[in-house]
Amino acid sequence: MKAEAIVKELKKQYKKGSTLLVGIDGLGGAGKSTIAEEVSRLLEAEDIHTEIFHIDDFIHPKAVRYNDDYPQWEQYYYLQWRYEHFLSSVVKPLREEREAPPMELYDKDNDSYITDIRSIPKGSIVITEGIFLQREELKDTFDYMIYVDVAEKERLSRVLLRDGYIGDEADIREKYEKRYFPAEHFYAEKYRPAENADLVI
Repeated sequence: MKAEAIVKELKKQYKKGSTLLVGIDGLGGAGKSTIAEEVSRLLEAEDIHTEIFHIDDFIHPKAVRYNDDYPQWEQYYYLQWRYEHFLSSVVKPLREEREAPPMELYDKDNDSYITDIRSIPKGSIVITEGIFLQREELKDTFDYMIYVDVAEKERLSRVLLRDGYIGDEADIREKYEKRYFPAEHFYAEKYRPAENADLVI
């Protein structure tokens, strides 16, 4: 039902022939990527071309984002993302109605980048899903902002099942408690994302 509700709202915002930039914001484990995929599927079924970007494809290599000169949560909040590259390779070309240049997307398996070339036709709905999409660095990026609001306890139960690449349950809890949750608390307090989004799910 979440995806159907989002599609209904997006169709109110969408003007044929004009590209709509949509953000799906939410904290870790909220289900953002799953919702983005379902929304895209429903829009495509109505002959509205969609593209999905994941903000986690625009991150710095480990040597940058794991800098022990800073507390873990500050590393995550301040050193994780290459916002300038996202804006210059995705957002600016779309706003200027020109072809996007080749973009560098993060390859987690090799801690390096792969080159991605996309042709996004005018009149598409472009969905970016990820955490912290309402922070200052991305101000005025999106035409419509969705916030997926899920309680921390529920999100933790999900990531304990999902994030086995971190280690066992104790390792996952430790990483979230030291790195992710403090950064999320800082973001939520500073930006009040649920209050400022166009739609809260």
